[in-house]
Amino acid sequence: MTPEEIALEFAEIFDELPTDQVNEMLAKNIPFETIEFFSQYAEGFADGAGIKGSTRGRLPNLLLFGYLIRVLEERLIPEPS
Repeated sequence: MTPEEIALEFAEIFDELPTDQVNEMLAKNIPFETIEFFSQYAEGFADGAGIKGSTRGRLPNLLLFGYLIRVLEERLIPEPS
């Protein structure tokens, strides 16, 4: 799979899940310290960029999804030898 295919598959799967299931999946698959880091990072980023409203509230999950996609890429795409 290419990185683009991984991202599309990932997005399709999570697009169909209700918020509580998404949050449960994140909690089960990402260490709490990582979730806490991304939450704090998103808060600081949103403050600096002037992001408000619902976008601000979704920013931590967006960052976590990017993190998960990157982890999947590292596991599924072999390193060139």
